[in-house]
Amino acid sequence: MDLASQTTILPLLFGCLGIFSLFRLLQRIRSKAYLRNAVVVVTGATSGLGRECAKVFHAAGAKLVLCGRNVKALEELSRELAGSSQGQTHQPFVVTFDLADPGTIAAAAAEILQCFGYVDVLINNAGISYRGTISDTIVDVDRKVMEINYFGPVALTKALLPSMVERKQGHIVAISSIQGKISIPFRSAYSASKHATQAFFDCLRAEMEEANIKVTVISPGYIHTNLSVNAVTADGSRYGALDKNTAQGRSAAEVAQDVFDAVGKKKKDVLLTDFVPSMAVYIRTLAPGLFFRIMASRARKERKSKSS
Repeated sequence: MDLASQTTILPLLFGCLGIFSLFRLLQRIRSKAYLRNAVVVVTGATSGLGRECAKVFHAAGAKLVLCGRNVKALEELSRELAGSSQGQTHQPFVVTFDLADPGTIAAAAAEILQCFGYVDVLINNAGISYRGTISDTIVDVDRKVMEINYFGPVALTKALLPSMVERKQGHIVAISSIQGKISIPFRSAYSASKHATQAFFDCLRAEMEEANIKVTVISPGYIHTNLSVNAVTADGSRYGALDKNTAQGRSAAEVAQDVFDAVGKKKKDVLLTDFVPSMAVYIRTLAPGLFFRIMASRARKERKSKSS
């Protein structure tokens, strides 16, 4: 490459990088403007991804409603956020209820609406994981996982949806999983609940477009949280161990920032995984036979490692 070419190409490259950086900056500014003073409800707010989402949205100036089962932990988080406030932020509200108990959700939705009078963004984050073989798992475990991961978020969404439709404004977020797009061995109940989640919120997005209700489904890969530690097993007991893949997962703070960006940009469907899991989604669609062989091999290896 001669000197004349270099003097032409290098300024062009730097110019392109500058334009790209400016574009990203403008996107970030628009995201913060969209969420500043917005009423944001976060379920499962006391730990893991939910806690980090609460921090990110609070720092951006959102009006938070923190939801979970542990009132003490929720109140501690509310005080922590209020104490760390920089600039114009709002004191979070706290609403306590259990997604596993269908009878509490209607009352919880009414309490949520009383906090600020409306909801702009609902982040369905709370959930439970599962470890076990299908043949050994009692049906009550399947029902429990579906109740928490699917029926609970669906019931809460339906309870809050009329107020959004009436205002013709709202944004519903479902924290799903890569396992809502592909299934891996020994995760049947969890993967089934996340496949159901993906399907429901895809339908909701189409049906609510005319009402100007946005729907975002976010499918992360492994996140370094206690999700596997608190997972339920085949007999309903607690798994109690941090999986290797979970331990090597992305930090919850990083994923929370990605959730914030996705909501701010009003994205419809977001896959937050590394290259290999992302490729598995395409392989499942384009070469299902190959995908099934890979999963069968994975099952054999996992059985062998547990028996050794």
